[in-house]
Amino acid sequence: MATQVILLERVDNLGEMGDVVAVKPGYARNFLLPQKKALRASKDNIAYFEAKKKVLAADNDNKRKDAEGFAKKLDGLKVALIRQASESGQLFGSVSSRDIAKALSEEAKQDIIRAMVVVNQSFKTIGLFPVDIALHPEVKVSITVNIARTPEEAKIQADTGKALIADGRINDEPEAVVPTTPEEDEAAIDAQLEDVLEEGALEAEKEKQADAKVKDAEEEAKAQARAEAKIEADAAKAAAEAEAAEAAEAEGDAEATEETAEADKAE
Repeated sequence: MATQVILLERVDNLGEMGDVVAVKPGYARNFLLPQKKALRASKDNIAYFEAKKKVLAADNDNKRKDAEGFAKKLDGLKVALIRQASESGQLFGSVSSRDIAKALSEEAKQDIIRAMVVVNQSFKTIGLFPVDIALHPEVKVSITVNIARTPEEAKIQADTGKALIADGRINDEPEAVVPTTPEEDEAAIDAQLEDVLEEGALEAEKEKQADAKVKDAEEEAKAQARAEAKIEADAAKAAAEAEAAEAAEAEGDAEATEETAEADKAE
């Protein structure tokens, strides 16, 4: 059964701020709500949005202008990520959106979160890859992720605009990025680690990866819980304010009616 939500900002292929749309429950629960891009379209939440509409629109305009200014600094930027790789250029592991966000934050001296990095797969080879960064729902900028084994190789790739394979030759063929599932990524990483790590070190590395995965899941769950709690609190506050305003208006109308009645009697 679809979930009705009211959008707090523009969402690609979904709608604009203020639109009430129907989405899959998982999409609302796992993305729109924890990312504060939408509220459940309840009576209280709709009242909250209507009460805060002008404030939200002004805040969105300010954020868009800031993003447009920052986009000018990032446009066309090449971000180098140094990784271990085989002689054929295959990485021992992969480069994810989290890695790109961290590297870009260090390069730009400004926080870039993983959700801003628009990629649907991990990169598994050295080379140059165009990546979109969504600084704002209405502002995107393109950068180039430069994955290499050494800073020297990264410089060569940046200068030539082509991938450099491990024997020092320039690869004229464009890098193909094949979408993969997280399970396939993990299996490939395990297979590559077995070739380069001793048994004890391999087990330790696997345990480290498992611990990191559990920690990430816990942090995301806590963030989602905090976001939902704040949304509910804001909605309750807005509903209370709306109720108080209605009560005050009703009281004013009653007083006006009483005054009119007294004036009629006096006449």
